[in-house]
Amino acid sequence: MVPADWAEVEAIWAEGIATGNATFEAVPPSWADFDSSRRRDLRLVAELGGRVLGWAAASPVSVRPVYRGVVEHSVYVGSEARGKGLGRRLLAEFIEHCQAQGVWTIQSTIFPENTASLGLHHSLGFVSVGIRQRIGLMDYGPHAGVWRDTVLLERRS
Repeated sequence: MVPADWAEVEAIWAEGIATGNATFEAVPPSWADFDSSRRRDLRLVAELGGRVLGWAAASPVSVRPVYRGVVEHSVYVGSEARGKGLGRRLLAEFIEHCQAQGVWTIQSTIFPENTASLGLHHSLGFVSVGIRQRIGLMDYGPHAGVWRDTVLLERRS
């Protein structure tokens, strides 16, 4: 992922937000905020014909050296590419890329209602560690004012 990909990455992120089951965020961050909070070596885009159809990126879970190999990731696929295997290919490539960069644990938190994402992650070796009950209060969309649970998943190399 490079800065020139941002407009398409941001649009795909906005599509995910609109579903109400992808993130607690109400709007995508700015490129500057994204760039400063995600590891530059752990950002991928899936392209077809020069168009970004999906993306994955990771943030460190802590600045403490003991957690240097633990990241939290996001993976998004644009609506036109969903259900065609792109998410699986993107996440599989992302996992390999993380391993090559010395990551030993990839974490994610997913809404229990997002069964497609849960299924994708489980199929690629992620394990549900637990449910974080009423962990966040939605402030937008169809779930505005609703406390939401998330499933904590991890994949260890």
